[in-house]
Amino acid sequence: MSIRPLWQPYIAGVILGLVLILTFVLVGNGVGASGLFARLAAAIGMGLAPETTAANAYLGPLVTKGKNPFAAWIVVEVVGIAIGALLAAIGAGRFRIQFDGVCRVGLYNRFAAALLGGALAGFGSRIAAGCTSGIGLSGMAMLSIGGFVFLFAFFLTGLGVSALMRRFG
Repeated sequence: MSIRPLWQPYIAGVILGLVLILTFVLVGNGVGASGLFARLAAAIGMGLAPETTAANAYLGPLVTKGKNPFAAWIVVEVVGIAIGALLAAIGAGRFRIQFDGVCRVGLYNRFAAALLGGALAGFGSRIAAGCTSGIGLSGMAMLSIGGFVFLFAFFLTGLGVSALMRRFG
């Protein structure tokens, strides 16, 4: 199978905008992903320490009164995104498992840095009550000043960390 070219950015942006509008209309929420991980933590907590999890101010509301933490629109959205991305990558001949930047810093250091960065981004998204797509895309779609400020700070931080990684990594 040959590799198909990527979509033009303007076309992809318009389609993303249409998807965002559809999520507001059909679900009543914008797009997001980080809420799935809070629900996953609640489910794991119920398996390991149900009383402590139910009493937790953050996770408790997701599991009290017999609630299933996975019975939410965000779970369906993220699972759909994962399946759609996998099918699109396979269909375009672009599916492969690889670690970029391994030659320079080594596989384990690269993996550790990616894991740490992902954990910090996830922690920050829960403190901020949303991820880049939830706060940035959905917030900006609603003309929220917080959405604009967040994306500006997110990209500025990304540029700074990228420069540090190139210099010291």
